[in-house]
Amino acid sequence: MTTSGPIDEISIGGEMIRLGQFLKYSGLLDSGGDAKEVVIDGFVKVNGEVDRRRGRQLHDGDLVTFEGRTVRVRP
Repeated sequence: MTTSGPIDEISIGGEMIRLGQFLKYSGLLDSGGDAKEVVIDGFVKVNGEVDRRRGRQLHDGDLVTFEGRTVRVRP
C-alpha cells in the first residue's frame, strides 16, 4: 500500500472506534450523513482496501484513507 502524503495519527482515547465515527472525529468529513454516503459508495479505504461498512471497528494501527489523505488510528 502506498500513500501520497504524510500519515497523521489520530488518538481516539480508547481501544476501538467505528469507521463512520472516526471519519467525523478525525476531520476527514463534517457529518455522519456524509460519512454514510462516502463509505457506502466505496470512497474510503481501510488498510488499503475499500470497506463499505460504516460500522467497521477500527483499532490501533489501522489506516483510513479518503480523498488522498491517510490517517492512522491510535488509542
